[in-house]
Amino acid sequence: MQKILNYELLEEIYGSDRTIVYRAYSESYKKLVILKLPNHPYPNFHSLTKYRNAYTLLKNLNIPGVVKMLALEKFEQRLMLVMEDFGGISLPEYLSQENLSKHPNSANINQFFKIALQIINPLEKLHQNRIIHKDIKPQNIIINPQKKQIQLIDFSTTTKLPKETAEIRNPNTLEGTLAYISPEQTGRMNRGIDYRSDFYSLGITFYELLTRQLPFTSEDPMELVHFHIARQPQPLIELNPQIPETLNSIVFKLIAKMPEARYQTVVGLRHDLEKCQYEWENTNKVTVFDLGKKDISKHLIIPEKLYGREQEVEVLLTAFERVSHREKSQSELMLVGGYSGIGKSALVNEVHKPIVEKRGYFIEGKFDQFQRDIPFSAWLNAFQELIKQILSEPEEKLQVFACKLQEILGEEAQVIIDVIPELELLIGQQPAATELSPTAGENRFNLLFLKFISVFAQADHPLVIFLDDLQWADLASLKLMKLVMEKIEINYLLLIGAYRDNEVNPGHPLILTLEEIKKTGAIVNQIILSPLSRSALNNLVADTINYSPEESLLLTEQIYRKTEGNPFFSSQFIKSLYKEGLIFYSQDQEEKWLLNLAEIKILAATGDVVELMATEIQKLPLATQELLKLAACISNQFDLETLSIVYEKSLDETALYLWNSLSEGLILPADETYKFYQGEKDDNLPEIKDKKTPIYHFLHDRVQQAAYSLIPEQKKQETHLKIGRLLLNNTGEEKIEEKIFEIVNQLNYGVELIRGKDIKENLASLNLRAGIKAKVSTAYQAAISYFQIGINLLTENSWSTQYQLTLALYEAAAEANYLYGEFKEMEKLVDIVLEKSHKLLDKMKVYEIKIQAYIGMTKMPEALTIGLSVLSLLGISFPTNPTQSYIQEYLQITQGNFREKNISELINLPLLEQPEKLASMRILSSLISIAFFCNPALLPLIVCEQINLSLDSGISPFFAVSCAFYGLLLCGLEQDIDTGYKFGKLACEVLEKFHSKDKKAQVFDPVYDGIEHWKNHIRDTLPHLLEAYKVGLETGDLEYGTYCIIFHSIHSYFAGVPLDKLELEIENYSNSIKQLKQDNNYYYSKIFHQAILNLLEDAENPELLSGSAFNEEKFIPFYENINDQYALFQIYLNKLILSYLLGNFQKAKHYEVLGLEYIDGVTGLFFIPVYYFYSSLTKLAFYPSATVDEQKQILEQVTANAEKMKFWAQHAPANHSHKYYLIEAEKHRILGDKITA
Repeated sequence: MQKILNYELLEEIYGSDRTIVYRAYSESYKKLVILKLPNHPYPNFHSLTKYRNAYTLLKNLNIPGVVKMLALEKFEQRLMLVMEDFGGISLPEYLSQENLSKHPNSANINQFFKIALQIINPLEKLHQNRIIHKDIKPQNIIINPQKKQIQLIDFSTTTKLPKETAEIRNPNTLEGTLAYISPEQTGRMNRGIDYRSDFYSLGITFYELLTRQLPFTSEDPMELVHFHIARQPQPLIELNPQIPETLNSIVFKLIAKMPEARYQTVVGLRHDLEKCQYEWENTNKVTVFDLGKKDISKHLIIPEKLYGREQEVEVLLTAFERVSHREKSQSELMLVGGYSGIGKSALVNEVHKPIVEKRGYFIEGKFDQFQRDIPFSAWLNAFQELIKQILSEPEEKLQVFACKLQEILGEEAQVIIDVIPELELLIGQQPAATELSPTAGENRFNLLFLKFISVFAQADHPLVIFLDDLQWADLASLKLMKLVMEKIEINYLLLIGAYRDNEVNPGHPLILTLEEIKKTGAIVNQIILSPLSRSALNNLVADTINYSPEESLLLTEQIYRKTEGNPFFSSQFIKSLYKEGLIFYSQDQEEKWLLNLAEIKILAATGDVVELMATEIQKLPLATQELLKLAACISNQFDLETLSIVYEKSLDETALYLWNSLSEGLILPADETYKFYQGEKDDNLPEIKDKKTPIYHFLHDRVQQAAYSLIPEQKKQETHLKIGRLLLNNTGEEKIEEKIFEIVNQLNYGVELIRGKDIKENLASLNLRAGIKAKVSTAYQAAISYFQIGINLLTENSWSTQYQLTLALYEAAAEANYLYGEFKEMEKLVDIVLEKSHKLLDKMKVYEIKIQAYIGMTKMPEALTIGLSVLSLLGISFPTNPTQSYIQEYLQITQGNFREKNISELINLPLLEQPEKLASMRILSSLISIAFFCNPALLPLIVCEQINLSLDSGISPFFAVSCAFYGLLLCGLEQDIDTGYKFGKLACEVLEKFHSKDKKAQVFDPVYDGIEHWKNHIRDTLPHLLEAYKVGLETGDLEYGTYCIIFHSIHSYFAGVPLDKLELEIENYSNSIKQLKQDNNYYYSKIFHQAILNLLEDAENPELLSGSAFNEEKFIPFYENINDQYALFQIYLNKLILSYLLGNFQKAKHYEVLGLEYIDGVTGLFFIPVYYFYSSLTKLAFYPSATVDEQKQILEQVTANAEKMKFWAQHAPANHSHKYYLIEAEKHRILGDKITA
């Protein structure tokens, strides 16, 4: 005979993939028992929690009709429930044996009444013990065939909380059984789960017993959820006419969608069932009567339906309808404003129901008043929740999401995994992300996150993101919100933001961000919630105490006086009155709720809601109060492990003392994990590898505030400091980075109490780590705070005694201030580093920061001056205004260095490892774009210096950049097209050698703007420029990425792409550039855009580049002031082309002269041959009317231009031969040689 421990197995009663149940004989108990255990040798934590929960709740209960728990045994790595053998079989099996499986006849309806009345007896006792079963169904009801007695089994999902909040899960993982689950158990009804959930499942059970079929069936779990929350079942009497109409009504009352519409008590249900039974047994029929006459709950239950919010709900649901429309979707931002407790979250949660119908996803995140320095906290929490939902999908759907995410995130997926680790479970391990500069890193993160969002916001599954308490959002989160709403490619997204409108002013970052979003043309709607009207509040009060609206007016007036119609505060005040005995149920003949209005008036006149909540907390045991104070210091949301660390007790003890706050509803668990820890400590548990710690959150921010207010003001810093030290001491080094904000924030609250040099130095170091993490997450304001606290913790002589830490803090603070736009503070910090640092190389970082800052401030000449002075310190010097002979000499020296070298073999040069030389390469690279725009004469010197340095000392990723620009110079300045082309190829090979994706846009820009067109058709550059644009967006190199897309449009123009098509393309690309905040490049793109518009439209002055896209009167003086030769040449080239094409040769001649003045600003670019082409045609147009001397000069200039064109045509005939022949033909025509022409 097979045995498990000391139990002799007799038979297997039930078996599934998850569970196996045996009947066995127990030596210890000397009787038959039932054994229930997981069917997997290594069950997960979730499975073991169910077993421990069932035993903990029932072990001390002795309720007739409820299975009796005998023991919870450890068996191998499993837990096994040992239960009393009732001798029962499942209700479906019994009905089958009794041949009652067809439609009930009269006798079978009699049988139903007997079974139904037995089922509700143990259910009543469970509810009296504050236990909610949560999985009532026929399979969990067993009956002893001989004794005809009923017993309820399977308490694995049971809870002892008076109310649970159901989390939104994939339907496949919902607690309970989907066919019998209540609407609120789906998490999509904006209702908590209380004992009335059992009534719904009981109603489904009754429906099945009476009709032998379920009211709702579907193979699709989400459709079944939709049926439960929205569809009415077929009446029972239609399925079986023998069923009395009143019995039909009883079942339908049980399965009402809203808990308030169901039976509220077993007493009321029993009364109606017994009346039906009596009439049926005596008359074989049941009269129609009013149900629920005895159905008055003696426990105060405040209805959860929304009062006075009908219009607001309609606005919200209509917005979702628009967003989820398959053909016309556009993302929307819906703002919900109002005071704390006004019902913002409750309103937003009304959107759950239509989301189910559209198979959408709803995710939410909440910003925390005490954790404002944690970047993206609400965003990341929301998407962590979404990934968990996705991971519960069927394997086929999982693979679809995994493939889409892998495709769209590419090689940079690790950037998102770093902030949402759960993503790795979906797409697997990813290669490390390329390390980028701060600005590029910020851009990359934002763009990748936008792509990440777009995967989930689709027509087949719209996405709703709810961000709560936006008034506490960090700036990085607000910026991301703005980017999401600007991203026109993201559709099927409803972003809902709730905030306390009384806590923000016009200068608040949230309001400023919202104004910026509105300017982009994004759809922004707003709902401002006002307090409940007296009428709406009166309806709530009347429904709560079962009064008529007239009877409840006196109580409503006092509640309104206290709470001014705030829904949360009103509910809490009503609960407080009930607990104080001022609202009480009379069990005498009246059987109704009574009021002590005199005392209520006194209470309504004193204190605010925080004081009220604090008073409620103070009624709890001292240990529970202490825990709530500590929890309030941690966050609105906290976990048991962290709480136990700061409480300095075990997990089990901490959970035990916390229980009272859960049972009072002040603290809510995030999921069912808390159930594992609600019993006494048990050392006889199997080893659990995936053991989880429960997460809790305060019922409301005001509850957290109330708990925090109970800490004496003089003790708050000390408390935070103690929490921080305990967290630090109990966190392993491998976990420090993960919890760095949590730890450092606590320590920083108590920073004034810290003594001792070593302790301060350690905290300064921790602040450095926290600041760097915040900076990487683009939360620059938080980063500045961390760095500044770190600096403040340093000793007076830290530049001598803590040099490396001091240098790192000042460098990081300078960079964070630059990125945040605090340029004055940045300069101050930079100056300190320059003064105090010991070595030249230690100054390089801040010099680079200062150059970048000056570029950002549009101080291009100043940035160039700084860069040149830094290079001078590194031993590299250039004249400010080099002569042409000096430039030629520099180019010749560089060319001489190549004479004995094979260009293709330069890729095999040694690697550059000298820090000084690498510093030089970085500074030189940062100056290339400045030189190109502001001082083109310096460009050859900078590039040649990089080339020579690489040849002498070794190559690095920067060598790819220098080769690309050197190739451009050879093509443009030296007319050595073949060699320049080779250097372009070498640049791409070096790029591949170093896997320098972050340099790709910077390399492709000169290669495909300034080299490739000299050898191949300009059309061939288009796919490469488009690729470079995409890569630039992906890696965060927005400057060079957007250069590439501008030239994609320009080359498309010269390649003959139809203007109407090109105009739309430029409009789209320029809007994208604007969204990326590349203002300089945005205006560059609008120069050609305006030229195209002038060709397409009937402009009054077609050669004037002023219109809807560009305004030359504004920008020509601006570009002249900063000496932007590139922009000025573009303007005059377009004016030359427009004037010539429209026959205004006099103006064309004027613009041809002006263009030549700025031609150095477009070295190597395709503009040059285009310019000489139109220059020649313009000069030839004046030939007939010119003097003899002028004609001679014109022919000399045109011949020289033609020679250039002929040379270029030899290398790229597709681009230049037609231009050469057209110039020659025109020349022969005006000379009278028409045959040759």
